[in-house]
Parts: sequence; structure tokens; C-alpha cells
Amino acid sequence: MPETVKDLESKGLLKEDQGSRVIFVPGHELPLMIVKSDGAFTYDTSDMTALKHRVTEEKGDWLIYVVDSGQGKHFQLIYAASKLAGYYDPEKVRVDHVGFGVVLGPDKKRLKTRSGDSVKLKDLLEEGLERSMAKLIEKGRDKVLTPEEMKKAQEALAYGCIKYADLMHHRINDYVFSFDKMLEDRGNTAVYLLYSLTRIRSIIRTAQVTTEALTKATNETKLGLQHEKELRLAKCAARYPDVIEHVLDDLCPHTLCEYVYELCVTFSEFYDNCYCIEKTGTEEVVTVHMDRILLCKATATVLENCFHIIGLETVSKM
Repeated sequence: MPETVKDLESKGLLKEDQGSRVIFVPGHELPLMIVKSDGAFTYDTSDMTALKHRVTEEKGDWLIYVVDSGQGKHFQLIYAASKLAGYYDPEKVRVDHVGFGVVLGPDKKRLKTRSGDSVKLKDLLEEGLERSMAKLIEKGRDKVLTPEEMKKAQEALAYGCIKYADLMHHRINDYVFSFDKMLEDRGNTAVYLLYSLTRIRSIIRTAQVTTEALTKATNETKLGLQHEKELRLAKCAARYPDVIEHVLDDLCPHTLCEYVYELCVTFSEFYDNCYCIEKTGTEEVVTVHMDRILLCKATATVLENCFHIIGLETVSKM
């Protein structure tokens, strides 16, 4: 930081203001305080120094600051002052402030414990594990899943529901934290999304199609897309690259969450109207519609990629 101060002084950017040394940035009412009257440095000093280091030393070409929305004006000033000082060129380096809102309790006030302390993530995760296990037992999954499968499903649901609930809302908006809503198996929740992928994987397993056969079919089988639900699903899955580009542009992950939910709903409509597998009365598979299995596989692949980005751990059974 002393080097930053010397550099700013040499460029004539530091001005005396009531004993402090500050930078007045054109277009901004308040200055940046670089050195306090007692000689101490400030957050302004460290933030400008860090930006300079990341660009000049670490050769960063895209810096993303994930800090609450209340710091928006501060970062606008930091970026403007850094540009003024020549620490970064907006034409060569992208710098973004990814602000976010506040997590609220049921009373719609900032989420806190009963004693008024901030809620620790560790405590939320532990409660999530307890609630997800209770949900699985309520659904009778302990009767059909092995202990190992139950543990994987429990963790996927607990951690997934908390992550997804945080990302599905526009990041600058406040939202009410509710485990009851997060663990619903209907609607736009992590539980529904994870169930949807598990369902697709089950369909492919039931078809008894090997990986080799799927690869061969990918090169040789033409997708019919004769049914409107088939066409709609294919179009929805094909939008994946555009959605990613959109998210990269505005850095709002809720757009990806909305897309994933739409894809799951679209798949459900497809599966309800289009046979992928035909069975006898004894559940023996007699016909596999390979073009539709390929559509299932493509949908699963897109969902897996989206879940990886969002941070949802997938399971084969739940």
C-alpha cells in the first residue's frame, strides 16, 4: 500500500483534505480516502492496491467482486479512481461488482438466531441434513434405498436446497429463508430438479442401453421430433449455450436456475406424452424408441452441466 500511495502522489492524484490525503474522482461527489489524518491506510487504499496487483502482477483480465449490494457506490468509486490512475483499462480488463441482497427470516427481517446473533452456515447445514433425512423417511425412501444411498440423497438434498434457494432469486433482491419451501418436491426447488434428473437416468437404465449403443445411436439415429412435446424439449435443451452466454454477461445465476426448472418441466410434459420405452404386462421391455432415449440423454447431459455450475450434487437414486 505504501507503494500505491507513492504512485498516486507521483501522478498528482492525491489532494489534502482536512489532514487526510484523498482522490477526487470526476463525476463522483465523495472522494476516496487513501491516507487518514493519522497516517493510517483505509479500505479504499487496500482495494485500489489489490486491483492494481491483480491486473499488473497476476495479469487478471476479468475481476469479479462478490460483495453485498450496499457496497455498490464504493466499488464504482474504486473502479473510476483505478481507471484514472491507469491501473486498468476497461477496453482490456473487465471489472464487475456482483452485489447481493439480504437473507430474511420468517418475520421478513434479517435472518438471526433467537438470541439475535447472526445464523452460522454450519448450523444451517446441520439443520438441513436433519430435515432432508426426515423428508426422505416421510416419503418411504429408507425402505428402498441402501444406507449409503440414503446418505448420498440426504446430503444432496440438504446442501442442494440451501444453495439453490440462494441462487434462484435475483441476486440483488432480499429473500425469505424457509426450509419447508426449499424441501418441497414440487415447483422450482432443488428437490424437484434432482428428482427430475434421477428420473431421466432411471429411464435410460430401464431401456438397458449401453454407453456404446448410445454413442453409436448418436451418430446413426435421426431424431424424429414428430410430436410437439419432442420438438419443444429439443428446442429447450438447445438453448443451453445461449443461457450460459446470458449469465456470463449479467452475472445473474437466477437466469440459469429458471432455465433448469423450465427444462425439467418441459421434460416431464414430454415423458407424459411420448413413450420412450414400451413394456409388456409383466414389465418386460419390448420396444425402445432410441431417438427418444437420445433426447433423454441430451436432456440429462444439459442438466448435469447446469447442476455442476449451480453446485448441486447429483445422485443415481433418491
